[in-house]
Amino acid sequence: MDSLELKELMDGDRELLKTSLTMYHSAKDDTSKINALSSICENMIHEDWVKFQYAQHQLIKRCLKKHKTGPVKMKLLNDLAKCYNNLGIIQGDNDLFEEERAFYFKSLNIYEQINDQLGIADIYNNLGYSYRSSGEITKALEYYLKSLKIARKIGDKSSVALCLNNIGNIVSSQGDVKKGLAYFHKSLKLHEELNDKNGMAMAYVNIGIIMGKQGDESLELDYYNKGLKLQLEIGNKSGIADAYHNIGTYYGDNKEYNKSFEYFEKAYNLNKEIGNVTGQANALSNVAVIHYNLNDNEKALINIKKALDLREKYNINEGLANNHIVYSKIYVTANNLTLAEYHAKKGLKEAQLLGYPRKISVASEILSTIYERQGKLEGSLQMYKLSVIMRDSIDNIENLKSAAIQEANYIFQKEIELRKAKHEKQLAIKQEQQEKQRIVIYASIFGLVLVVVFLMFVMNRLKVTRKQKDIIETQKDEVEEQKQEIMDSIVYAKRIQSAILPSNKLVKECLSESFVLYKPKDVVAGDFYWMEQKDNKVLFAAADCTGHGVPGAMVSVVCNNGLNRSVREYGLTDPGQILDKTREIVIQEFEKSEEEVKDGMDIALCSIEGNKLQYAGAHNPLWIIRNGELIETKANKQPIGQFDNPEPYTTHSFDLVQGDSIYVFSDGYVDQFGGEKGKKFKSKAFRELLLSIQDKSMEEQKIVLDDAFENWKGDLEQIDDVCLIGVRV
Repeated sequence: MDSLELKELMDGDRELLKTSLTMYHSAKDDTSKINALSSICENMIHEDWVKFQYAQHQLIKRCLKKHKTGPVKMKLLNDLAKCYNNLGIIQGDNDLFEEERAFYFKSLNIYEQINDQLGIADIYNNLGYSYRSSGEITKALEYYLKSLKIARKIGDKSSVALCLNNIGNIVSSQGDVKKGLAYFHKSLKLHEELNDKNGMAMAYVNIGIIMGKQGDESLELDYYNKGLKLQLEIGNKSGIADAYHNIGTYYGDNKEYNKSFEYFEKAYNLNKEIGNVTGQANALSNVAVIHYNLNDNEKALINIKKALDLREKYNINEGLANNHIVYSKIYVTANNLTLAEYHAKKGLKEAQLLGYPRKISVASEILSTIYERQGKLEGSLQMYKLSVIMRDSIDNIENLKSAAIQEANYIFQKEIELRKAKHEKQLAIKQEQQEKQRIVIYASIFGLVLVVVFLMFVMNRLKVTRKQKDIIETQKDEVEEQKQEIMDSIVYAKRIQSAILPSNKLVKECLSESFVLYKPKDVVAGDFYWMEQKDNKVLFAAADCTGHGVPGAMVSVVCNNGLNRSVREYGLTDPGQILDKTREIVIQEFEKSEEEVKDGMDIALCSIEGNKLQYAGAHNPLWIIRNGELIETKANKQPIGQFDNPEPYTTHSFDLVQGDSIYVFSDGYVDQFGGEKGKKFKSKAFRELLLSIQDKSMEEQKIVLDDAFENWKGDLEQIDDVCLIGVRV
């Protein structure tokens, strides 16, 4: 060890290195020397890093000959295993990972003999990390779950939090982001209880990543900044660098490229300072992607080459797939198909070794394009099919297509005659608001007709192509046409549904302390939320129309139109009177059909002006939580629609108190089946859940309610649309 040219090392944190070397040379026993070497190896990555690891490795093996039993031996076995793990990662040698696990299993055997449950849990967690390091994700998850089970049993919160975070990383990387988010929130809660700032920061970053994948950009950046603030407080340079990297990624995704370059530069410089080669390579990779997006292939190539050179020099397997994929995209753009094919194949191979379907899908799709340009049609088709299979494994597109086809056929048969009957009368509508609603209805029906026309076209094309084209072209056309046409129809229907919903900006402008939890069962929904301002009053409602999916969405268009006309055309602001007029309008609309239409709507409608609240409801109640108690106001037991012996809707008035929380909702949340016995969630559990989260902000309440719903539902199907509005005074 003393023969190493330590003073010539250029990487790493110099002060930490100096302290560690002083500790090593002044150590009076082997254990102190091992600890000093561990400090050096954990904080430096450079060409001589492997020498330090082997020096530590040899020293530990000598110490093991002196210590045959006891806790010192246990520590030495674990330290030796970590040496093999580090060497395995840096050299990409799976045999070294096998050596590592052999020592962990020796430790595990001793812990089991003395019944040390905490030690067993720690070994299981280390084994999980080892298998993840070598790309064996399934085995890694198996051992993380074993560690979690024991940690929970013995009540070790720190170990439980670590396991939850590790499991969240794996399941989210495999595409199940909602499940990953649930694990990260549980981990965060435990870290908060333990006041573990480093753990909290790690959880904040992971949650931010999931928020980004779900499209909630404001919360994504908020969580990244929370993580950065904690890392700065504790002075964790590695954590600070990771936070800079995530913020840079956020700005890049949102096309704020100057800010993105700024944070990636910070991440690169800090990672270089602490000797983190992986962090440097990641920053360079992301800078390359931004230059590619800006059509600057020259700078993109410079940065991706630097990133790939670092990974290959230090045998860092993680990220190789992405680097080769970026390389191939650049060369495809430059029409250099030979180099593009080389890097795409390398990227696909690395992605398959890691077992990540999203990367496999991207790499195979690029190869399909390359082979098609080269005239290799059979190879192009094989890669295209692989890409589709991987994509479907993530998004479950086949179920989505099947549901859309069934709903489109049903609505076409039911609505085509209604469209013809209403056409002439709708031409005479002159008021501005009525004109807008007519356009929405026309667009909806037109979109539904397109779905059926597209399906008929697909069927016809399939018959023709089976006779005229060879089997390769037939299979490719079938996959491409079905996918594109069905997905276009689904997106179009979703766009129509979104046209009648208030924007998030409007909701926050009218009700600053509020949330809307809106979870359609299908792509479009029968549930909808509604908002309007009139005479200094804010009107809002959670509505549940008959059915769900496309049938429910069509009814929701009619009912939404009725609410708008009641306020805008008739000038009503009293909730009971609005529901009376809406019922009248809805019945008139459905009476125009030659068939009897009994569809309608359940609704909870509120009006707020200052501290005055008015409410009227059709089946759906109002809940107010005040000082830890829930006050329920029940609705009229009659829907908005056809009903025998209808009565006027009752308007209830309240004087609100600072801190009151108001909730209106459809029945989809409480009717959801789930839990261990597959039963309904029910109103009682819903009440208890709302009461338990009153100390949280409305945005945090939304996250907790969403997580609780998903955890309760588990792998069961969502049975109905969910619409829940919360407002705090």
